[in-house]
Amino acid sequence: MTLGVTLGSTSRQLPIDDTVRLAREAHDAGLHSAWFGQSFAYDSPSLAAVVGREVPGLQVGTSAIPVFGRHPLLVSSQAQTAQAATGGRYHLGLALGTRHLTETAFGLPYERPIGLLREFLTALRPLLETGEADFHGELLTATTPYPAAVPGADRPPVPVLVAAMGPQALRVSGELADGVLPFLAGPRALAEHIVPAVTAAAEAAGRSAPRIVALVPGVVTADAEGVREKAAEALALYERIPSYQRAIELSGADRAAGLAVIGDEGAVAAEVRRYREAGATEVVFTATDLGGEDDRRRTWKLLGELSRG
Repeated sequence: MTLGVTLGSTSRQLPIDDTVRLAREAHDAGLHSAWFGQSFAYDSPSLAAVVGREVPGLQVGTSAIPVFGRHPLLVSSQAQTAQAATGGRYHLGLALGTRHLTETAFGLPYERPIGLLREFLTALRPLLETGEADFHGELLTATTPYPAAVPGADRPPVPVLVAAMGPQALRVSGELADGVLPFLAGPRALAEHIVPAVTAAAEAAGRSAPRIVALVPGVVTADAEGVREKAAEALALYERIPSYQRAIELSGADRAAGLAVIGDEGAVAAEVRRYREAGATEVVFTATDLGGEDDRRRTWKLLGELSRG
């Protein structure tokens, strides 16, 4: 199992030099990957490209870019630039976003999200694999009069993952993507709902077993009670979003903070094993800075040790 961390947040973005420094620290600790959310302050594929180029050997990814307000041709060019800059170490994460974000920020109606996701992925896959597209759907069109790009022999096509947790999104992701990026979906939700659904869809489509990259809020700390209070405040907004509400409920938790992995090294390591046993192929820790710098370093040290086996 590989382990990674998220760097920065959608509400607070570090200077790029600080982000690179932290990414280098993560790599030196033995972590496999660093992931970046999309915000209004910076472009996550560009940041991933910079970090991946500055920290050789570290896998980098976006978690995740909403498909509303984007177009497959532009996302493909961003992803292929990041893939070229990192020598094949970039992972593209996509998301449906939320109704509030889509309608308030972009002024777009949040209509037929699953249909848009299907068409977006259908147009995007050939762009990433061959540099060409000739797609005419109900919700979008993507055509290339000439090849946009062709992946070089020294790097693979960009892997595509979707922040999917609901049944329909999981079905589309299994059919058309390389895996999923569930957040606030505990081991029970993974084992009983997410992994079986996306795996069955991938098998039915003749695709290989999907990656299950579980994003988990987690901190190694001696002040579990205090950090959990901070987690409850930081994660409360997700309790108002239907997709996360369902994932939290299916996980057997009442609050989002109930899914945060907080405690000493033994407790956190045991929870990582639970995610692996539930079907996660990769675990990415988020919110590792909730307890301060000492706890973050302690958390990364443990994750690096676990990643090395």
